[in-house]
Amino acid sequence: MKKHKKHTNLEKRDNDNFSPNEIAILGTDCGVISNLVHNVSVKLSNYKLAYFDASHAKSLDFARDNNYRLSEYTFHHQGNVQITTSGNVNKFEQRLQFAQYDYVFINGNHYQGAKQILILDEAKEASVFKRLEQLDSIQFVVKLKEETDFFDFLVAKYPNIKNKLCYTINEVDKIANHINNLIQEKIAPIKGLVLVGGKSTRMGQDKSELNYFGKPQKEYAKELLENNNFETYYSVQNESSVISSEVEKSQNEIPDKFLNLGPFGGICSAFQKDPNSAWLVLATDVPFVNDAVIQQLLKHRNPSKVATAIKGKNKEFVEPLITIYEPKAYTILLQYLAQGYSCPRKMLINSDIEIVEIEDAFIRNVNTPEEFEDAKKEINN
Repeated sequence: MKKHKKHTNLEKRDNDNFSPNEIAILGTDCGVISNLVHNVSVKLSNYKLAYFDASHAKSLDFARDNNYRLSEYTFHHQGNVQITTSGNVNKFEQRLQFAQYDYVFINGNHYQGAKQILILDEAKEASVFKRLEQLDSIQFVVKLKEETDFFDFLVAKYPNIKNKLCYTINEVDKIANHINNLIQEKIAPIKGLVLVGGKSTRMGQDKSELNYFGKPQKEYAKELLENNNFETYYSVQNESSVISSEVEKSQNEIPDKFLNLGPFGGICSAFQKDPNSAWLVLATDVPFVNDAVIQQLLKHRNPSKVATAIKGKNKEFVEPLITIYEPKAYTILLQYLAQGYSCPRKMLINSDIEIVEIEDAFIRNVNTPEEFEDAKKEINN
């Protein structure tokens, strides 16, 4: 008997409790935890970081008792925003809010994190005992005083805890370096996506089939990415005849799940297939893109940004189809789609991205038969 499935089984982005990458700090006063987070954050300023804490103010009673639900967004002239809002903690909402962050610190005195830093504070032994079950993935230990011993109940519950790396509270550089390593471990691998199956109206034939290098351009583009050791797929409108073998077809094609949205739909479909990889997207109408261009893009990849995109030095905007989209881009793309926009360039120019400038000649689009003939002559020469 076939089992009924209520919901579609979609691939999910790897998440901890509240974010893709988080760590809870517990075992001492909230002020000590907050200070440690801020001191470490200064050392890790190249990342996008967040701190998840409970309010310690008592003035929220008025808002609760009077059903006061005004959320305040205060913008500084430099563009920074301070948000004061009310609402319950909801892991799904928090994952949306924290989807753009490389690392989220959690006050573990209030919320349980998937990974933990335990601060040994003799004055808080009873508090640690109450949260003993939460310490199931301690990354390292911090001591307020170097002479502090591990609590007996900690050793009894977690015999290996004494083998964990241990720092004192003042070793901020060492703590920051350890956290930097934890962030680096979660940087997404890159997969390749070659966009084929466009309408090619001005060209009059499928641009992905044009022959510049002795083979269809789609094959050349795919090999260009595969030569950089990327598992690479064709983005197609429908499961097509791009590949002759049915087995190869299913393994090497990503048919559009977001229909009639052009490249935007192809990129979102790739993320639906694998939301935990970054996707290097390459169009087939830019035949002058070569390995040197791909290497330049990879050299300047910034996983902390939404994307790393190529821009011609004399161009106003980036090229959305010669771009590495990080996993955090998926959430933003869907937010733009919810507003009625399906232009990946619009998302890029309004997001925090890394821009790699190169000579315009490398990223020329070939859209007409005349441009094709000129490009082929230039390539052959």
